[in-house]
Amino acid sequence: MFRLYLVVAVLPFCVAANAADGPDCSRPLTLGLHVHGLLYSSQTGTGIDKDIADAMAQRSGCTITTTVLPRARIWQLIESGALDFSLSGIATPERDRFAAFAWYFSNRYYLLVRQDSGVERLADFDVRPKLQLGVIRSFRYGARANQWVDQLAADGRISYASDLEPLYQVLLLGRIHGMIIEPFDMMDVQGTPVKDVTRIIELDDPAIPHGLIMSKKSLSPVEQNKWRALVDELRQNGTVQRIFEKYFAPDLARRMVNFQQ
Repeated sequence: MFRLYLVVAVLPFCVAANAADGPDCSRPLTLGLHVHGLLYSSQTGTGIDKDIADAMAQRSGCTITTTVLPRARIWQLIESGALDFSLSGIATPERDRFAAFAWYFSNRYYLLVRQDSGVERLADFDVRPKLQLGVIRSFRYGARANQWVDQLAADGRISYASDLEPLYQVLLLGRIHGMIIEPFDMMDVQGTPVKDVTRIIELDDPAIPHGLIMSKKSLSPVEQNKWRALVDELRQNGTVQRIFEKYFAPDLARRMVNFQQ
């Protein structure tokens, strides 16, 4: 059963400050969270995405109902208009048809690979046809990583899962030999058996912008621009950086939040 949370702004001055040009708060808004390392933990009910959602509600004065869903389901609901928002999303040409974005951080992707696979660099994975890569269903990455994953999928070398935990388990069992991770996931690896049998290899792509996902079907272009302005304000006033510094060392948090769009 999915866990449901209700986030309500409680500071009246925020409502007053934004009443004229802020987002439309005349109805409750919906936001999908997905379990993913430091972005959101279902065990603790905390994470970067949850903090960002709280900041959005507080600054806008809107009621935002958050639901925990698989990532693939979130994209389906965003496309249909049944869900207004999600977080930490990246754009693709397909997603641009039905979703708008407001960027607030950027990060690189990494290959977590078994040490006994013989893989020291990405090209080594390609020339060993028995190696399998694990990915979360519906996840996309940078341009080169997407091309690589798509080629492996065409060759029947991809194992899919709904979230990270099943991938860690089959990686430990040797049923897959690598998986793509982000900085949010590295704490999951530290101090676990996964760290003892793996190494981390950087992918070739530059850092990829991530941000608020907005449904084009449920939110008008005018409302999208209002939420984009609100996210920009949260970046400019230091709120986003303070949230990231709760979970990362200050220098890494600054690099992720202070990026060129």
